[in-house]
Amino acid sequence: MKAHRADYVLLSYFIILLVFGLIMLTSASSALGHERFGDSYFFIKRQLLFGVLPGMLAFFILARIDYRALKRFALPVGVGTTLLLLLVFLPGVGSALGTNARSWIVLGDYSFQPAEFAKLGLIIFFSAYLAKVGRGIRDLARGFLPSLAVGLVPVVLVVLQPDIGTVSILFAILFALLFFAGAKLWHMGALAGLGVAGLAFMVAIAPYRAARLTTFLHPELDPQGVGYHINQAFLAIGSGGFFGLGLGHSRQKFQYLPEVNADSIFAIIAEEMGFLFVFAFVALLALIAYRGFLIAKRAPDDFGRLLVSGIIVWFLTQSFLNIGAMVGIVPLTGVPLPFVSHGGTALLMAMAGVGILTNVSKFSK
Repeated sequence: MKAHRADYVLLSYFIILLVFGLIMLTSASSALGHERFGDSYFFIKRQLLFGVLPGMLAFFILARIDYRALKRFALPVGVGTTLLLLLVFLPGVGSALGTNARSWIVLGDYSFQPAEFAKLGLIIFFSAYLAKVGRGIRDLARGFLPSLAVGLVPVVLVVLQPDIGTVSILFAILFALLFFAGAKLWHMGALAGLGVAGLAFMVAIAPYRAARLTTFLHPELDPQGVGYHINQAFLAIGSGGFFGLGLGHSRQKFQYLPEVNADSIFAIIAEEMGFLFVFAFVALLALIAYRGFLIAKRAPDDFGRLLVSGIIVWFLTQSFLNIGAMVGIVPLTGVPLPFVSHGGTALLMAMAGVGILTNVSKFSK
């Protein structure tokens, strides 16, 4: 099978998204960087150093090497992902870093979340596994249940941290890959019910998650307490109106809205750029999804089709959870906005994912 030109239209969409994300991160994080580190450009410098530079390297490598070669490394990727997720439970290595989840590995001054590796790791390993299972996935005892057991390993490890936002993304990837692999609809329906039950259980056993759910249903309650974050986000989005306050002119980023460099950056985008620009941003995500699924449809084999589908579902689910939390459609989960929020590991893995998309597009029919 001979390669042809990559899908440069899809690649241009991602370049626009990345450049826009870097611009908005520079603006949104300036006040926080100055207050914490005496440097308004602290976060954008870290994003370039730990995200963009290694991300470009990962992109070029994965865009050039035939994606089918990843099949040979699927098992090591799966094992490596599992070991990284287990390391967070190791005393002296794993840390919560001030959050409710023990989801970080700290090595000196450097820290990262293994769950970011788990997203792409699950896609690569599980796509190879399901491609090998083939139509056998329609058999409940010999195909679907063993595949589900294998795919649930990283999901369960993240549940134990526990990180409900990442669990939701990993479960969405797992669910989508099983669906695109051809699993029976009633099997998928049962799995969806299991997912909803598991989510409800995670909320029920953790008071802070129950408080988040209550705040989601009634954001007007306790605006200075548990409802502070979402109410400040609403204020930022509402202040932007149709045309925004202008790039760099956010008021909420001055220590009013928490996590302006990460989880809440979409609210700053809406405040500075306005509804029309936000609409264009969401439209860009929709174009990426359309173009991505088109590549998946035209992929030459099941492995390529599942790889592309999993990556697109990952980007879409994470974007929806982040944006949905800011506009009040879903509870706050602490999920960053792909290609926009600060986070070197997250951007590195996202750019690696784009490299794989570009690679598969070169062989699409």
